[in-house]
Amino acid sequence: MEGTVALITDEGGQAEAHVCDHLDAARISQVIGQIDTDHGRLDILVNDIGGEAYVEWGTPFWETELDAEMRLFRSGLLTHLHTAHAALPLLTRKPGGLHIEITDGTAEFNASHYRESIFLDLTKTAVSRLAFGLGHELDKAEATAVAITPGWLRSEMMLDHFGTTEDDWMRDSLDETRTEPPRDFAISETPHLLGRSVVTLAADPDRHCFNSTTQDTHGLAVHYGFNDLDGSRPDSWSFITALENDPAADPREFR
Repeated sequence: MEGTVALITDEGGQAEAHVCDHLDAARISQVIGQIDTDHGRLDILVNDIGGEAYVEWGTPFWETELDAEMRLFRSGLLTHLHTAHAALPLLTRKPGGLHIEITDGTAEFNASHYRESIFLDLTKTAVSRLAFGLGHELDKAEATAVAITPGWLRSEMMLDHFGTTEDDWMRDSLDETRTEPPRDFAISETPHLLGRSVVTLAADPDRHCFNSTTQDTHGLAVHYGFNDLDGSRPDSWSFITALENDPAADPREFR
């Protein structure tokens, strides 16, 4: 938490950290109340709470431990509902508010692809649907709701998982003598691309044209003209789809 604050302040911004269990409606209301007291407004809400760590990969739904798998559904969807319900009264107090849901997968990809887990599939498609529904209701309050999906996120957790670094991930991904990271990790993107998507969308006075839709970082990068830290625009979802027809597709051609 302190590290996130430091990242923001080091870039010249202002930040405050609040400890909050987003499954605890009362605690969320306390945090929103504090924001109201301190600032009197809420312009942007970014709902980005996942739960992928709870997926029991490769196990049929009926053989999973239901209570354990439900943690993904609770952390990945119910937290979003609790937070939106508490925060939207403040966000809609003035026109122009922006509600962003962070999901996994474009609407087109998720419509035709199963995400390997009943719980993950339901959760991520429901997050996109939440933005769709909220867009219709927020429209009456002159506010906007959009879902955004990153591509293959090259987070610190993923770098550690594959035993590579931010300096070596591309070379290691394309090294045929290695089994990890996998070759398609070469399409990955930094979290900064998602951050730039949010910032650029928030700064656009015409952002309401995206209301109720699910956008991906590549599409927003093309639309607004920004890049990832290395100057590229990774198109993860097009690459993943291309792999289905050509297992030898080169990820570098989709950056």
